[in-house]
Amino acid sequence: MDKTLYELLISVDTPTVCNAIEVAQGKRGFNDFTRGTLQASAPENPAIVGYAKTAMIAALEPSRLPADDVKKLRMDYYRYMSEAPFPSLAVIEDLDFPDAIGAFWGEINTNVHKGFGLSGVLTNGVMRDLGDLPDEFLVLAGSVGPSHGFVHIESIGEPVNVFGLNVSHGDLIHADRHGAVVIPTDIIPLLADAIETLLRNEQIILKAAREEGFNFDRFEKAWAEFERVRT
Repeated sequence: MDKTLYELLISVDTPTVCNAIEVAQGKRGFNDFTRGTLQASAPENPAIVGYAKTAMIAALEPSRLPADDVKKLRMDYYRYMSEAPFPSLAVIEDLDFPDAIGAFWGEINTNVHKGFGLSGVLTNGVMRDLGDLPDEFLVLAGSVGPSHGFVHIESIGEPVNVFGLNVSHGDLIHADRHGAVVIPTDIIPLLADAIETLLRNEQIILKAAREEGFNFDRFEKAWAEFERVRT
C-alpha cells in the first residue's frame, strides 16, 4: 500500500470506508463487516489500518498440549507477529466467545505488539489494564475483564471469524470504534477516488443543512441532487 492511500485511510472512519467500497463497486450490498458492538480501548483514536495477522486463543481451560508445546506455540505466535509487514494489525478469534474470560490484551501484550510495529488489534476476546495501554495502539475487543484465565494460543495464521467478519492472513482491514471491514483486493486501486467522491457528494446535503434558512424546500432540492450522484 502506498503512503498516500494509507494516510487517507487513517484519516477517515470505518463507516466512510464501508460506503466508499460500495461507491467503488457501483452498487450496494457490501457485507464484509463486523456485526454488533465492539469495545474500544480509546474511542477517540483514529482508525487502524493494516494487513491481518491472524490467530486463535482460548482461556476457559488450560491447553491440552504438553507444556513444552504450549511454550513453543506461544513463541511461534510472537515470531509470527514480529514479522508483520507495515501496516499490520492483529486479528484474534477467542474460541470461548461469547463466554470469553481471558484478557490477552493488557498492558504487556499491547506494548509488545506495538513494539513489533502493529497498529492495533481486532478481537472478540477480552481486554484489561484500561488507562495503562500504549498510545496509538487501538484495541477493539468483545469485552473488558480482570483476568487472563488460562489464556493460550490455539492456532496461528489460520482464517478467523470475529463478530461475524471472516478474516484471512493478509486481508486489508480498516477498523475503528464502529467496527471493522475487510477491503476487497480489487477495490484497493479505486479506493482513494471512491472516498473523495463519497465525501464530495455528502457535502451536497451537509452544506445545505448548515446554511442559514435551511428548510424543507432546500432539503428537497439538495436531496434530489444527492440522489442523482450517489451510489
